[in-house]
Amino acid sequence: MGITIRRLLRRPLTALGIVLVLVHLTVALIAPSIVPFDPFKLLDAPLEPPGTTYWLGTDELGRDFLSRLLMGGRIAIVASLAAGFIATLGGGLLGLAMAYYRGPFDDVVSRIVEMKLAIPSILFVSLFVTGFGQSLAVLVFVMAVIKMMGVIRTVRAQGIVLMEQGYVKVAQMRGEHGPAIILREMLPNVADLLTVEFALRTSSALLLVSALSFLGLGLSPPTPDWGLMIHDGLQSIRSEPWLILAPALCISTLVIGLNFATEGIADAVGLEAARGVAGH
Repeated sequence: MGITIRRLLRRPLTALGIVLVLVHLTVALIAPSIVPFDPFKLLDAPLEPPGTTYWLGTDELGRDFLSRLLMGGRIAIVASLAAGFIATLGGGLLGLAMAYYRGPFDDVVSRIVEMKLAIPSILFVSLFVTGFGQSLAVLVFVMAVIKMMGVIRTVRAQGIVLMEQGYVKVAQMRGEHGPAIILREMLPNVADLLTVEFALRTSSALLLVSALSFLGLGLSPPTPDWGLMIHDGLQSIRSEPWLILAPALCISTLVIGLNFATEGIADAVGLEAARGVAGH
């Protein structure tokens, strides 16, 4: 895709972002083998302060907080990566199809996208959670739908530009069908854009999954989840502030890492317009 390691790492912030993301991914992968206690087990020591036995203390139910913190990252990362991938791939293909076919198909999908963008994300999630429950699959799906809307509009605009390129017209003259042209000719030429979109949507999905858990619309207890841990820690914010600060620090460092890495990727592929839209 034309992205070289040298170009990605030419700025310190990009290198820092990549390191932060890699650290979080590594911890998430090895978490089951390094947790000191079962994250679901009640240890008969509620709200124990940090010490030699429980490094980050225990929560209000007596569960080891460090173990839950390490395992909570797996849920957040898996959900945000899956939602970002589905949103990027699905939105990319839909956007290219809209640019290729135009006409009624483009109009219908554009109106659906506009309708979705007019609905607040929290209300949209609430409707799905009420109807289908608070499972990981439902959470990933609803976040992917939310994040897909921006991808569709961005890729559609780029697809319209590609439709004027000679290689697309030559493929049409050869008699190739629309799906083949979209997959073989157009999709490879938006790969750099989709790479940036994936990083952007994953970062914003991570914030969304944490916010939903905090509001009670994410995963159900007792699943370890950073947003849910912050919500539960509010009850003891004055006496045990680490119950909020630790998961908040994990969320912020991962989001900062993703944003710094995305900035470097956007710079490497020359997509200046992609900067600064991580919250869209």
